[in-house]
Amino acid sequence: MGNSKRKIKPGKKNASSKVLHTLVILSIVISFTVLVLVIGQVMMRGVPYLKPDLFSPEYTTDNVSMVPAIVNTLEMILIALVIAVPLGVMTGIYTVEYAKPGNKLVKFTRLMTETLQGIPSIIFGLFGMIFFVNALGWGNSILAGSLTMAMMCLPLVIRSTEEALMAVPLKLREASYGLGARKLRTTVQIVLPAASMGIFAGIILSIGRIIGETAALIYTTGTMAQYATPLMNGRTLSIHMYMLQTEGIHKDQAYATAVILLIVVFILNAISAYIEGQIKKKEEGE
Repeated sequence: MGNSKRKIKPGKKNASSKVLHTLVILSIVISFTVLVLVIGQVMMRGVPYLKPDLFSPEYTTDNVSMVPAIVNTLEMILIALVIAVPLGVMTGIYTVEYAKPGNKLVKFTRLMTETLQGIPSIIFGLFGMIFFVNALGWGNSILAGSLTMAMMCLPLVIRSTEEALMAVPLKLREASYGLGARKLRTTVQIVLPAASMGIFAGIILSIGRIIGETAALIYTTGTMAQYATPLMNGRTLSIHMYMLQTEGIHKDQAYATAVILLIVVFILNAISAYIEGQIKKKEEGE
């Protein structure tokens, strides 16, 4: 009997490999070029206008200070994470550690999590405006924006928690059970500390999403350039940049604000990459 498998000639195999290799290299070059052009354009336009006036304690139409926006952004991050992190971590613990294999609730939760991750932020903003701003009567406020951002970050926290917990070796759990520890103690004292770096990486990415979000917050938080309490209208750093750009009077200061945003996002991504590297080293060491 003849061989049923068709043999691929070495020449054709090498040619296809070279084509794929060329396409990969081309994709990398294009992506890197676009990244450099974007960052270079923002830096060239923004760095010369990073003046002390932009960091004045009070906002005026002359200095267009970003300090109130920075404070409002930090306030929103705190409120959103206080809501999203406990809910997301507890949900991840349940789906990985406590739910039985094939649990329908777990399947439904993961389906909803993946669905929510794919929904555009503008949809979250419209929901926040309808429910938090209008139905609950909070108006445009930091609290309405924070709850909207908590909903957007919740799927990310859940997925990062699940992946971090699933990466914890089973032998750690078995060793804890072998010493007489119960499920709750094993989860809290053994599993969670081992998965903490991965969970923290998800939180860092959530912070980056809150800082860079604009569309959802315009409908929920507002655009007032002032220090805002949770129930007051106030702009975040990304909205501050957007408003300066759309008003057309302080476009140079908008680029300067973009520089600050780029620096913050770069720092957050660096921290996330460092955490990921530490996790890989720990796994390889084990």
